[in-house]
Amino acid sequence: MAALRDQVALVTGAGQGVGRGIALALAGEGVHVAALGRTRSTLEGTCAELRARGVRAEPFVLDVADTAAIPGVVAEVVAAFGGVDLLVNNAYRGAYGPLLSMTQEDFQRGFTTAPFAAFAFMTACHPSMVERGGGSIVNVVTSAMVRWDLSTWGAYAAAKQALRSLTRTAAVEWAPQGIRVNAIAPHATSPGVRAWAEANPEDAAAFEATIPMRRIGDCEQDIGRAVVALVGPDLGYLTGATVPLDGGQAHFG
Repeated sequence: MAALRDQVALVTGAGQGVGRGIALALAGEGVHVAALGRTRSTLEGTCAELRARGVRAEPFVLDVADTAAIPGVVAEVVAAFGGVDLLVNNAYRGAYGPLLSMTQEDFQRGFTTAPFAAFAFMTACHPSMVERGGGSIVNVVTSAMVRWDLSTWGAYAAAKQALRSLTRTAAVEWAPQGIRVNAIAPHATSPGVRAWAEANPEDAAAFEATIPMRRIGDCEQDIGRAVVALVGPDLGYLTGATVPLDGGQAHFG
């Protein structure tokens, strides 16, 4: 997609899994990538793969739970790349399990690393996007938000539902400035999912059987390529949407 060539994307959680897959797919379209994450070694590995595809890629070490540090890191990215056109809020570090098993800190961490961190990144990137004539933001949420049985998923779904609402609000408020804001709700073969499937093969098979396409998506080919389409000009009239990338499992009304 020539229209994306030489744009700059900031991708959080880019060291592995969905974030890495999205970064690789964007690089395949000539997008330069600022790769953010907590672990320098995994970020360096991703950046090496991105550079091999002919784009510029730089690692920026940051724990998104440190929301006070986010504006400064965004300023570093803007200084290094000249601006930001695309933002992918993928990183998340929250809690899973029954509500009574959690501490207040566990529950709050999900909100800190999902809507609070995304808000900080979005508002910090906003001036650069306006200066460059517009931009596109993709926030990663979850189909757990619409599960009929939220047992053990409640804290995760609550944080991501807040992020979904933030997505819709920014989409409406920032549309006149040429900034589109959408969310994706993916199922993907991340390292965490693969480890769970290997440890629980029967549960994993049962889960896949609930997906109409009978498989979990690939981080790059299924999730990353969808993001490429979402931020590209062919979907330039789409904003404020939540796109389920889950093989048809969930229904977002």
